[in-house]
Amino acid sequence: MNKEDFNDGFLGFLDASPTPFHAVQNMAGMFTNAGFKRLFEEQKWALEQGKKYFVVRNDSSIIAFTYPKSKNFLMVGAHTDSPNLRLKPNPLIKEHGVVKFGVESYGGLLLNSWFDRDLSLAGRISYLDANNLIKDALVDAKKAIAIIPSLAIHLDREANEKRSINAQTDICPIATTDSAFSWEVFLRELLAQSGVADAQEIYAHELSFYDTQKASFVGLKEEFIASARIDNLLSCYVGMLALCSVDEAKPMLFVANDHEEIGSQSAVGAEGSFLHSVLKRVFREHEEFEQMIRASLFVSADNAHAIHPNFPAKHDAAHAPRINGGTVIKVNANQRYASNAKTIARFCNVAASLGEVTQNFVMRSDMACGSTIGPITAAKLGIDTLDVGAPTFAMHSIRELCGSDDAHSLYKILVGLCER
Repeated sequence: MNKEDFNDGFLGFLDASPTPFHAVQNMAGMFTNAGFKRLFEEQKWALEQGKKYFVVRNDSSIIAFTYPKSKNFLMVGAHTDSPNLRLKPNPLIKEHGVVKFGVESYGGLLLNSWFDRDLSLAGRISYLDANNLIKDALVDAKKAIAIIPSLAIHLDREANEKRSINAQTDICPIATTDSAFSWEVFLRELLAQSGVADAQEIYAHELSFYDTQKASFVGLKEEFIASARIDNLLSCYVGMLALCSVDEAKPMLFVANDHEEIGSQSAVGAEGSFLHSVLKRVFREHEEFEQMIRASLFVSADNAHAIHPNFPAKHDAAHAPRINGGTVIKVNANQRYASNAKTIARFCNVAASLGEVTQNFVMRSDMACGSTIGPITAAKLGIDTLDVGAPTFAMHSIRELCGSDDAHSLYKILVGLCER
């Protein structure tokens, strides 16, 4: 796939995936169109040699794989979640002439980037239908319904020097001046937009605000891509397309876990059983499973910090990746990243054979290092693992920035790794 088509699809995927639920729905649709058959964890599996499969857990995590009976799988991992503002169960606040929503901060988001943005709302609603069955529906308001206005500088003269943000009181999105606004009616309207007209009772919701501004190219020569949720829908898109691009006779697996941004400790996160459970059902014999693990490679794909041209001192000068400078290999002596010399060498060998360049990232020794699903997966499975990612600016902002070359380069390397 050429870079132009790749990036056009990437922008569309970003816009269509405001929540992990929508991202997984879109990936499931892509896999179905590419000939993958859906499996269900609660059913018995009858896998056929040479076929392709995918399985979804909680609507927010997905695993897809080819099924040649091979013991040297390339596995690519990413995560579906991004920092956001999540609605509280009882969100409605009516005061001072407006109706606003109470929210929680999900993950380590840059709160100041959420002010003065046109916000919409999307996620999942659980309800009782006309047949007395509990069902779920994905919803998306698809228009700007709220905003978090900044406090004018006239009321805070020191705002540019030392304004702090209180996550309980300062970031409540304002939705209307209509004091008669009904939360129940609003939820039913969201369900109706999704084709649900028979909700007898609404039980619960998982709804998040998102920026309505579309993903776009930026730069004099369109060198950049700006969007919400680049971390880590970029890696989801890359891993998904790589798996769809390889021959079905090649052993490859892609996993996209939810809840990475909050530590991965959940039934659908990398700390949970999802990947291990799927692999054990594919490789049922203990000896067969262990042989596969030792012969396979796991590539954890998550965005990397590009050197910020206005804040270069935040980087180690010898390990400062540049936008559009190639895929970043992430290293940490304390195993916050799982890369080691063996896994790095394998990745670099394939990249070099394809003419694709790579870069190295190590966090400054006097700064705390983040982590990924890489070390978690390596520890749980005992699999050789590599941490890589596309260089990115403004990570965890409501609108992030990556290069228009880097994701496509990573895609080509992953396809090359699988075909070796």
